[in-house]
Amino acid sequence: MAEALVLDSEALNALAHARTRGALALRARAIVATALERRALVRVPAPVLAEVCRGRPEDAAVERILNDRGIVVMSLTEGMARDAGKLLAKARLGSTHAVDAFVVATALAFESAVIATGDGTDFKRLAAGLRTVRIFQI
Repeated sequence: MAEALVLDSEALNALAHARTRGALALRARAIVATALERRALVRVPAPVLAEVCRGRPEDAAVERILNDRGIVVMSLTEGMARDAGKLLAKARLGSTHAVDAFVVATALAFESAVIATGDGTDFKRLAAGLRTVRIFQI
């Protein structure tokens, strides 16, 4: 299995709306470029789209990112959903953190993965003790 970069909603939004996201967008672009140079897979878990797509014209920016940069939306499997539930229980977090748990569960599908996020606090709790998952604060 390959190495992967997994983007959370904050990272995807930073890429899609770079003009208004400043330094966050620059860091997000840099980590994606580095991942692609290393031939790592770049993935967005499907549940992340629920946080960033609202059926408005602004969604076009997200679609451009998903179509232009080799970033692929990854479907959630039943196993990933169950893993996410276990991660939430271990971290003592409620279902309001479900999408974050889905992101970590997606990362577990790879030999090694980096999660790019604008808010690493919850991700660090969810990924505590997982040796194959690293958190990168953009």
